[in-house]
Amino acid sequence: MFEFDFTQILLGIPGLIIAMTFHEYAHARAAVALGDFTPRLMGRLTLDPRAHIDPVGLIMLFLVRFGWAKPVMVNPSNFRQPKRDDILVSVAGPAMNLLLGFIAFYAMLLIRSHNIDVSPITYGIIQMIFIYNVNFAIFNMLPIPPLDGSHILRNLLPPDLAYRYQSLERYSILIMLVFIATPVLSVVLMPLFQLVYGGYKILGGILLF
Repeated sequence: MFEFDFTQILLGIPGLIIAMTFHEYAHARAAVALGDFTPRLMGRLTLDPRAHIDPVGLIMLFLVRFGWAKPVMVNPSNFRQPKRDDILVSVAGPAMNLLLGFIAFYAMLLIRSHNIDVSPITYGIIQMIFIYNVNFAIFNMLPIPPLDGSHILRNLLPPDLAYRYQSLERYSILIMLVFIATPVLSVVLMPLFQLVYGGYKILGGILLF
């Protein structure tokens, strides 16, 4: 799982920056649209990568292609419908990554199907944008506090269960280490990646013809 291909790391830099920046920007934009201006006040309503990139999450993305950015802070009490809107804000980030992942996938599809002449470096960058965005979306949808998936699940649970579930956040680092240091991450996430890839192929084929 730990790969240190220097060329691949360099090709992946644009994908990493795009995945993190647009993910967090989508959270911020959704929160503001739903009535919470906290992200705007904290300077997160921007596409400037410096506002969103978390150094540790960036390193993990380099090493295992799964990671995280600085979380966008929101105040659900500002939402008109706190539970529903918190779910929508949580979904916005991964949804943006899936959209960007498909755009990159479709670009690769067009290049191959129409024999468009692009350099190996350009194609490699597009490929890494696809890979990192899909992986970033899947990883963040895991129901592990404080990832986006945990926010969604917490809002769907009854209050007493939601409280106990949220208490798992104190063990989040340990859980992450178990996922990363064992085959669990690949066993859980690789099938999901293949599922997304299959969906992209179907949609891409429809749009291509």
